[in-house]
Amino acid sequence: MTIDRRALGFGNSDRAIYAADPWTTRGRLYPENSSPTRSDFQRDRDRIVHTTAFRRLKHKTQVFIAQDGDHYRTRLTHTIEVAQIARALARALKLDEDLAEGVALVHDFGHTPFGHTGEDALHEVLLPYGGFDHNAQSLRIVTKLERRYADFDGINLTWESLEGLVKHNGPLLTKDGTGTRGPVPQPILDYCEIHDLQLDTYASLEAQVAAIADDIAYNTHDIDDGLRSGYLTFGMLEDIPFLAGLMAEVRERYPTLEPSRFTHEIMRRQITRMVEDVISVAQERLAEIRPESADDVRHANRVIATFSEGMAETDRQIKAMLFKRIYRHPEIMRIRAGAAQIVTDLFSAYMANPKEMQSHYWVDHIAGLAEAPKARHVGDYLAGMTDTYAISAHRRLFDQTPDLR
Repeated sequence: MTIDRRALGFGNSDRAIYAADPWTTRGRLYPENSSPTRSDFQRDRDRIVHTTAFRRLKHKTQVFIAQDGDHYRTRLTHTIEVAQIARALARALKLDEDLAEGVALVHDFGHTPFGHTGEDALHEVLLPYGGFDHNAQSLRIVTKLERRYADFDGINLTWESLEGLVKHNGPLLTKDGTGTRGPVPQPILDYCEIHDLQLDTYASLEAQVAAIADDIAYNTHDIDDGLRSGYLTFGMLEDIPFLAGLMAEVRERYPTLEPSRFTHEIMRRQITRMVEDVISVAQERLAEIRPESADDVRHANRVIATFSEGMAETDRQIKAMLFKRIYRHPEIMRIRAGAAQIVTDLFSAYMANPKEMQSHYWVDHIAGLAEAPKARHVGDYLAGMTDTYAISAHRRLFDQTPDLR
């Protein structure tokens, strides 16, 4: 069988000189032959989609517990929305769309059940053993915990995809080795001992657009879900000039529009303006820096795909509103307390009797481990749970389970 790569409908698109090149990747930890029909970044994206971790995102909380209703975002729907925005940004900036999409699809793999509440609770119980960080957990999943291949643990992503996963929010180390946002999680340092991800540089521009796409997606869609839940009102949105302007624009054009359509008209305009803002800033910075390779982007010492000063202020205002009106709403806090109790109770139960982790492939070996490695296995098991599975497991082990409705 002979395949003419030049005739394929991918891989030779009009990529910019500063884009990541799928044909000259830095490779994988475990060398593999290239595919004759897919670029290495395509293969990464496809591997991510076929993982167990990706499927589990459908029953993990974004903001609202799944029991609240079918129309609220989950980690999976949020991830798909981030990937769509990342791909749009990548296309506009002539980047490798597959790499940008892959980083977007994998960015939330390490999140626990019950959103940031579950992460905070798991971090608290794991503090004596190194704590918990969802980015580090994402790396553990794709390099160790997924068990799909005969030749290696994990899914053996390319260096560029792993770099994007770990550094999409910027460098983790300064040039002198100091953590840019506190100590670097140990799992990331351990992995870099065998496969250096250059923690003191920025990531590729593909990873940067995935990161800003995450901000655009959750800023917009948390407002949408907040309006649907009743925690937000259109009046509250008027306090933010950017959103007030969008609402005035929609009212002027559609003065009698029903509330649900009114919401969607605001949201799509918000996404469009934010995407256009990022493209404008990125083009301006690319013209200033004039990178001639993806490595020039990494060593530019500044983020390229980001908001303008004005949009960054809007971003801060939206986050402050979401924090006050939704994330810290008394009813949400009540639900968060119950979710934290579920995670804490399960951790204690599994530490006392690891065999209760019925589907964990290490269960027969954990009992004989020292405290720290046992705790890490329990943490892996809990982090992988969906909301529904965690609630079910708690009901099986305890007489009373918190009501998360």
